[in-house]
Amino acid sequence: TLALLLEKYAGALPLWFAPEQVRVMPISEAQNGYTKKVYDKLIDMGIRADLDDRNEKIGYRIREAQLDKIPYTVVVGDKEAESDSVAVRERKVGDRGVMTFDEFAALLKDEIDNKVCKPN
Repeated sequence: TLALLLEKYAGALPLWFAPEQVRVMPISEAQNGYTKKVYDKLIDMGIRADLDDRNEKIGYRIREAQLDKIPYTVVVGDKEAESDSVAVRERKVGDRGVMTFDEFAALLKDEIDNKVCKPN
């Protein structure tokens, strides 16, 4: 069954089934504190998240998340850290814009609870 799902989705599994659902990354070291807070909130919600705070360019890390087929990438800059929000990128759609953490959490919860399967 797993092989069929992997073949059907070409490795780009739906959010509710993906081993890593969200990758969180700061633009620079200045946002590491807030980024860790966002990561911890996701983990507390039961979201399978990863924190990518490596000393690499943000474009490189975003591209890597795309190639790894991570359903959602959250980017945190100074504006997001100041306003308790996150910049969201969806694997298939691209930039979803800035939203509050609560809005993003509701989006994830809805997609997981309803087992949403977006077309490839």
